[in-house]
Amino acid sequence: MLGNQIRGVAKPGFFLACALLLVGCSRAPSVDVMGSFFPGWLVCLVSGIALSGAVRLALTRFQIKVAIPILFSPSLAAIFTFMLWFLFFS
Repeated sequence: MLGNQIRGVAKPGFFLACALLLVGCSRAPSVDVMGSFFPGWLVCLVSGIALSGAVRLALTRFQIKVAIPILFSPSLAAIFTFMLWFLFFS
């Protein structure tokens, strides 16, 4: 008898918890690229990687050595990605 009462309370509680978790999903920024919509974070990530490559190319052209390039390039891509996200979508 007690099991039926718990199941009767658990179902509405489960749906209420799901509804509260999905509240933030109402607006997903998307960008139109040649008629196809892409998530905003994906556009920022690709742009950040391209900018990171351009900076890396400029550094090698001016013969500037980076201490730890395996950490420098992904960190630079992340900085550019977050900067573009905050600039265009915040």
